[in-house]
Amino acid sequence: MGGSRGLDWRRILGLVAAVMLVFATQTARAQSASGVISEVIVEGNQRIEAATITSYLAIGPGDRYNRGRINRSLKALFATGLFADVSFRLQGNALVVQVVENPIINRLAFEGNKRIKDELLQAEVQLRPRVVYTRTRVQNDVQRIVQIYRRSGRFAATVEPKVIQLEQNRVDLVFEIREGPLTHIRKINFVGNKRYSDSKLAGAIATTEWRWYTFFVDTDTYDPDRLTFDREMLRRYYLKNGYADMRVVSAVAELTRDRKDFFITFTVEEGEQYDFDKVDIVAKIKKLDTALLEDQILTEEGETYNAELVEKTIEQLTFEVGRLGYAFVDIRPRVKRDRKNRKIAITYEINEGPRVYVERINITGNVRTLDKVIRREFRLAEGDAFNAAKLRRSRQRVRKLGFFDTVDVSQEKGSAPDRTVINVNVQERSTGELTFGAGYSTTESLLGNISLRERNLLGKGQDLKIAVSISGRRQQFDLGFTEPYFLDREVSAGFDIFRTKTDFQDESRFDQAVTGFRLRAGFPLTEFLRTDVNYTLSNDSIENVPSDASIFVKSAQGEELTSSIGYTLTYDQRDDALEPSEGSLYQFGQDLAGLAGDVHYLQSRFTYGQYFPLTDDVVLSLLFKTGYIVGLGEDVRLNDRFYIGGGSFRGFAFRGIGPRDSSTSDALGGNFYYVGGPELTFPLGLPEEYGILGRVFSEVGSLTVNDDDGPTVTDSAAIRASAGVGLSWRSPFGPIRIDLALPVLKEEEDKTESFRFSFGTRF
Repeated sequence: MGGSRGLDWRRILGLVAAVMLVFATQTARAQSASGVISEVIVEGNQRIEAATITSYLAIGPGDRYNRGRINRSLKALFATGLFADVSFRLQGNALVVQVVENPIINRLAFEGNKRIKDELLQAEVQLRPRVVYTRTRVQNDVQRIVQIYRRSGRFAATVEPKVIQLEQNRVDLVFEIREGPLTHIRKINFVGNKRYSDSKLAGAIATTEWRWYTFFVDTDTYDPDRLTFDREMLRRYYLKNGYADMRVVSAVAELTRDRKDFFITFTVEEGEQYDFDKVDIVAKIKKLDTALLEDQILTEEGETYNAELVEKTIEQLTFEVGRLGYAFVDIRPRVKRDRKNRKIAITYEINEGPRVYVERINITGNVRTLDKVIRREFRLAEGDAFNAAKLRRSRQRVRKLGFFDTVDVSQEKGSAPDRTVINVNVQERSTGELTFGAGYSTTESLLGNISLRERNLLGKGQDLKIAVSISGRRQQFDLGFTEPYFLDREVSAGFDIFRTKTDFQDESRFDQAVTGFRLRAGFPLTEFLRTDVNYTLSNDSIENVPSDASIFVKSAQGEELTSSIGYTLTYDQRDDALEPSEGSLYQFGQDLAGLAGDVHYLQSRFTYGQYFPLTDDVVLSLLFKTGYIVGLGEDVRLNDRFYIGGGSFRGFAFRGIGPRDSSTSDALGGNFYYVGGPELTFPLGLPEEYGILGRVFSEVGSLTVNDDDGPTVTDSAAIRASAGVGLSWRSPFGPIRIDLALPVLKEEEDKTESFRFSFGTRF
């Protein structure tokens, strides 16, 4: 019995073992089958192909299901920015990828923006029509728009994106903008300044406090970039005045709770003031005579230390050494600071610099002006050996075009150590001029004129002028055109067509009519010297002479043909042709009439100008003009003589001085004149953005020598003089000029004029 029970027990154990073995085998097979992915199914996609989606997956058919790979696949799909939602699930042996695509932007719009145009906002945001919409991109663009408004001084501006759902998974995106008021600078504070007052330092920086009358400038709004610039301006101000150890500790801008104003606080450490000690030049270049460079040194022993003078001295030395033929120089100031005695000794060390060549010249900022107009003024070309003197001269020539408000020239490293890239950034100014002029005197009342001129026609540097003068006394028409580089050569060519009828009844008792044309050409002789030649043919007439006019005027009545040829030599070293601040001008010209026609004379003219920059903003100028005309076998006609006064001699009326018929007071003109004097131009303490300058001037001159001889002719060679003040304003409406002058020396028969003004606009 015990044996039978033992037999049964073994059978039971065997049966259980067999069942467990079969179960384990089936379970292993099932687990093996379910762990391998047989296919990938993509659901929910509308625009994006399934193959594109599966290409981003880190798992595919034949791979075992793995949570790590699923996570990587999820991140990869979200990183594309194409999907709003992604999920994975197993469906049997198939891996199902469920996606929700991000919509496509159908239209992008801005609402509520009045101060900033749509074009500027569109250029800043990253989203565009037909681009995938994502919340992250929208928020980034919101921040960009807010930053634009903050840079323009509107820190209260808010931007709210609105999404309009459309069919086919498309959306319209609208940025609703509330611009808010301007956030002004309420107060600028300085901490740590003992040597200079707050008002002095405020004048040294670009940021200004808000005032009710500062509606023409934007420097009274907070700009973080401008604040960084102000830190450098403060540092330069102190370095210019001898404080070599000065540093700006911090510049903090605090926004008020109502987000309407800013408080700016600059914290400075001034340090001690230094003087220049011994100044010397050491040249490491053979055969370079340093004695030829001593007059270029602007830093003198005993004077207050000035970092700007050190920089200018290096510039002038570099320019002069380059002019002497050494193109590759490296000038470095070796500074020895004596803190105990507060002195700084400087040695300008001139080393032979590495040979560097111009790899490329980049020109930016010129919207209208063609590149070639700027490049042809450069004295350096790509591939030339770099020369600092030529680079400086190139900058001067571009500035003298008069087409740009600013011309910034900088260098950067090229593709190799011996290569340099020159970057030229310009800011174009309005070159079209629609000018109105007016004047007033007790004898002439109001005068007016209008002229239309484009000095940079089609961006080619061509000059086109149409002038029409319409007033009670003058009807004038001028048409002129100049091509500065005729046939792409450094030769200017142009013409003028003119018709003028002028009422000189108040001054000389006659009307003058001139009709004719002029052909012009010019070319440089040297870097600073050029010559211009011209031919003029005109029909001149004196008419409408009353019966009680001077006998000399009556005898000149009639018309004659004038055929003349002339030339002008100009030596011009001014830094700017329109608003010079330094340099000199010499000009001599002659006209010979008599090649044909009825008139024969030789006229000579000379002009001299010198400009001295006393400071960065104050300019002293000296200007002198003279002229002489002599008849060739005949007397000089009234309409060919010189007449000065008005704009040519402030303080005196037009044709107000010179030979005159004492019985009729008719101005008869003179054969010889001179006029000139100093003028000091300076800022009035207002923000530079206003463009308001004051002037103090004085002029002396005379007009004499007349061909008419008789007991009634008054011809005095006595010196006349005047003095006055003036105001120039580059207003938003155009340039405005006001002069108030009083005669200091005058003759009894002279006519005076104390007040003149002119105004105009540019486009």
